[in-house]
Amino acid sequence: MSDYVHASPDPPVAADASPAGSSLRRIDQAIGALIEIPAALLVVAEIVVLFSGVLARYVFHRPLIWSDELAAALFLWLAMLGAVIAFRKVEHMRMTALVAMLPPKARNWFDALALVVCLAFLLLLFHPALEFAIEEQIITTPALEISNAWRASALPIGIGLMILFGLLRLLELPDRMAAATAVAVVVAMGVGLYFAGPLLKPLGNYNLLIFFVGLVGVMVFAGVPIAFSFGLATFAYLALTTRLPTIVVVGRMDEGMSHIILLAVPLFVFLGLLIEMTGMARAMVGFLASLLGHVRGGLSYVLVGAMYLVSGISGSKAADMAAVAPVLFPEMKARGASEGDLVALLSATGAQTETIPPSIVLITIGSVTGVSISALFTGGLLPGAVLGAALCGLVWWRYRKEDLSAVPRPSGKSILRALVIAFPALLLPFVIRAAVVEGVATATEVSTIGIIYSIIAGVLIYRQFPLRRLFPILVMTAALSGAILLIIGAATGMAWSLTQSGFSSTLAAAMKSLPGGAPVFLIVSAIAFIILGSVLEGIPAIVLFGPLMFPIAHQVGVHEVHYAMVVILAMGIGLFSPPFGVGYYAACAISRIHPDAGMKPIIGYMVALVVGLALVIAVPWISTGFL
Repeated sequence: MSDYVHASPDPPVAADASPAGSSLRRIDQAIGALIEIPAALLVVAEIVVLFSGVLARYVFHRPLIWSDELAAALFLWLAMLGAVIAFRKVEHMRMTALVAMLPPKARNWFDALALVVCLAFLLLLFHPALEFAIEEQIITTPALEISNAWRASALPIGIGLMILFGLLRLLELPDRMAAATAVAVVVAMGVGLYFAGPLLKPLGNYNLLIFFVGLVGVMVFAGVPIAFSFGLATFAYLALTTRLPTIVVVGRMDEGMSHIILLAVPLFVFLGLLIEMTGMARAMVGFLASLLGHVRGGLSYVLVGAMYLVSGISGSKAADMAAVAPVLFPEMKARGASEGDLVALLSATGAQTETIPPSIVLITIGSVTGVSISALFTGGLLPGAVLGAALCGLVWWRYRKEDLSAVPRPSGKSILRALVIAFPALLLPFVIRAAVVEGVATATEVSTIGIIYSIIAGVLIYRQFPLRRLFPILVMTAALSGAILLIIGAATGMAWSLTQSGFSSTLAAAMKSLPGGAPVFLIVSAIAFIILGSVLEGIPAIVLFGPLMFPIAHQVGVHEVHYAMVVILAMGIGLFSPPFGVGYYAACAISRIHPDAGMKPIIGYMVALVVGLALVIAVPWISTGFL
């Protein structure tokens, strides 16, 4: 994930079935429904505002000077309301691989602990967020000429709503003892850290290990959502070991979540869901299946190719997998493919296509490092193809003896018909890339062009646009985007703390002193990001270490786009590798296949991806040849 919101298929803790619990659930559902409506409308508003800006500038040659400003103000509200929805639905990304191994009673206790830790962070952050919004009153926006407090108010209101839903969930828990002991543990730890403050300050940068390795590690492995783990560790570090006001945490989170490039995140997430709803993804898969379905391992090749194509439209890997897997898996199972091999290949293609524009990870890396989005979009195509070729090589070996005597070979006429049907859908990735690379639209604006194109194609060409699905998709977009953006905000605060502590200069000195120059630096970076991608997920790893590592890469002579491709692919391999990679569990959830089934088959695919990554490291031209 770079866009996965839950690392385990296990459901959240059961709610209290008592009359009081039923009343609390009704309150929760009523308030939740009221929040989903403005969140969905904000997604629509962002599309309308940004597309209006494109039309005004490129069609009518009368730019709307206020469009980006309005979109940015609405964006923070969308991010916070989306985070509230994700919090209410227990969809914030968390690493539950270890907790899931525990017996049910212990698992329930850790779920209660995770909830209480989230509440502790939100309660600590509420007053600084309110103070931040009040201070923003004195700032007037240049185009709209309104107080910036209208935008900044999203932070305390969003945090307040999450506190409300957190308290309701805590009161709904059926195991009162688990809830009480979880509260006691968190309070005891908080009091202990508070009184340890005078002892911590003299430790200097050893506090980085205590808070950002020790505390974050304990919380992440205990199942606390990653955004809240980062946020609480940053808050505790600044409050207990520095003299900085805690409002700084809110300011850095606001900075991380409000970057104009990140406006593309919810829009590309929505676009990914839209192409599945309109049947465009099914049309593309159908065409590829008509071309390759009759050869040995053909549908596996189709899966690799379909993920590559669909990734060129959507920025969300979860949306990509959800669009492709339901179309292909029934036929693949009918041909005798094992469930484990299917989910293993799906997970591997998720890692393979992380560099395909308009990947959310590409957009994020551009926003935090300043690397050209256009260059990243251009450079990401060939590395993904190289890893795809490595996967196809393994598919050929595994399926070289497959019996396809009962599978008919399609006629040229049927292939041509499938091409005609799929052509409008196949055209969309090229429209998106051409609009960005040629400068017709920014990475943010081009998503709206893709959305309008998909709506027109769905209504007029594919005749598939079920309105009843539109509202749930808008809400899903808001929730997924809110979860992603809250991680980015929390990771930005943590990265700022690491930089201010002097850690970045220490890291730069250590990396530059490595023997072997650029090749060794790239290999060490790849290994580090495989581990980070597995434990932290891609986006927080990129936001945390991207601003630290990219300047070092430049100093040792590595092209910034080449380095971006290496770290993104390495992060993707970690993200989709069991037992910790949350992307693997997302693939299992989408496929409805138990995670144990794919543990053995995925080893070969991950080895193939590592071979492909080694080739990308060794040959910079693969990443930079078309720039």
